[in-house]
Amino acid sequence: MEIRIDLAPKELRKAPELKSPPFGKIFTPHMFIMKYEEDQGWYSPEIKPFSEIKLHPAAIVLHYAQTVFEGLKVYWGIDGRIRLFRVWDHINRLNRSAERMCIPTLNSELVFEAIKTLVLIDKDWIPKEKGSALYLRPFIFATEGTLGLKVSREYLFLIIASPVGAYYKEGFDPVKIYVTEDYIRACPGGPGDVKTGGNYAASLKAQAIAQNKGYTQVLWLDAIERKYVEEVGSMNIFFYLEEELVTPMLTGSILPGITRDSVLKLAPLLGVPAKERKITIEEVIEGIERKTLKECFGTGTAAVITPVGKIFYKGRDYIINREETGKITRLFFEYITGIQYGEKEDPFKWTTLLED
Repeated sequence: MEIRIDLAPKELRKAPELKSPPFGKIFTPHMFIMKYEEDQGWYSPEIKPFSEIKLHPAAIVLHYAQTVFEGLKVYWGIDGRIRLFRVWDHINRLNRSAERMCIPTLNSELVFEAIKTLVLIDKDWIPKEKGSALYLRPFIFATEGTLGLKVSREYLFLIIASPVGAYYKEGFDPVKIYVTEDYIRACPGGPGDVKTGGNYAASLKAQAIAQNKGYTQVLWLDAIERKYVEEVGSMNIFFYLEEELVTPMLTGSILPGITRDSVLKLAPLLGVPAKERKITIEEVIEGIERKTLKECFGTGTAAVITPVGKIFYKGRDYIINREETGKITRLFFEYITGIQYGEKEDPFKWTTLLED
């Protein structure tokens, strides 16, 4: 399918000052949109001026949350070239999420072409400051107008783009996280391992409680025994424990993060022993008390690597590494961002260069 292009008026295409832009509040002047109907499949791919969309009040997404999304970044490299980081992995995960939510999958080549075309049209909106990027949000949602609980026969697929700076106000300073024992994020057999809106809506109550108490994010425990560590907020979690980097193994309720996978693949090259396994919250607390847990960090596309300096559990704060960013955390942050900006060797060929 050929992508139709309708450019915004020239005066709307001029990029504003993009120094440390806030996360997710500024949008480029164009977006990609494509429709689906059961008897036609996906059709009418188009890049058009960024605008509001009309929805039937009974659209299935508004009532039953049949929707999936992705998040990936575009970087302006130090060599003046535009880089996408692990774009094909994000496209594949979008389709895996779609399958889980009974949404028709997309042609991967067409999605890549849509991303490439949109980015090149709005390339002046890619921040050039290191630490900033152009964040892409592909998403699909059900649009059929009915109050019956069913799989929709109609969908929209959009890609919007937003110049962004740091995700957290702390930047690369350690954040504080709050272990919730009252709420769960997901359970095995549920959709916790895919990017669907309902997962994130379900996390808001605990997150609001944590933030009202002065913590940045929530550390989730497993849904059954409430003792195994799973994720932290919108990130995967790593612990540098007993001279080994460990992260919770994927059990069906944890999102298989692409930055998480990047850390695990890079670890052997950087000389850091790394393992996926079950980790109890008691093991984490004991490691802090015995000082065998030396560092902790979260991983995700939005923030890349986020050091953790304090964990609240059962009425008490536990301090990690004097609330300072550790050398292992910094090592992975600098190497991954170095690949993203073209400063370091890309041993796994994760970056895709975009050319006009």
